[in-house]
Amino acid sequence: MTTSEKTKITVQVSVNVSMEKAWEAWVKPKHIINWNFASPDWQCPKSENDLQPGGNFVSRMEAKDGSFGFEFGGVYQDVIKHQLISYILEDSRTVKITFEEKDEEILVVETFEAESENPIELQRDGWQAIMNNYKKYVESLS
Repeated sequence: MTTSEKTKITVQVSVNVSMEKAWEAWVKPKHIINWNFASPDWQCPKSENDLQPGGNFVSRMEAKDGSFGFEFGGVYQDVIKHQLISYILEDSRTVKITFEEKDEEILVVETFEAESENPIELQRDGWQAIMNNYKKYVESLS
């Protein structure tokens, strides 16, 4: 029996905010809808989040012109406040996010298993764009 290991992709940002603010902006739906999209012509009009092991989350991602949209969701595996979130997506891929205080900033690192439909670079660029939106948004909060 052979097993094929999935390609893992890592994206990250450092945010110049408190750990509490970084965490809250990442996990609260009222914040998620403001940054969870890869480009300005997309939006995240709805987000639901039951942040606990076994809890579900789902975000609606859609083009602003209404031409395309999809649900992005999964089930949480591990949640350690201010440190770690891991989950399994609906297509069985895994995602791990860590939060670490580093040099007076919060380093947020997200590692996910690549899917097989799109090139690795496209997936990395899309997830990094979302992380960049998160950084811009959370640093704009007063």
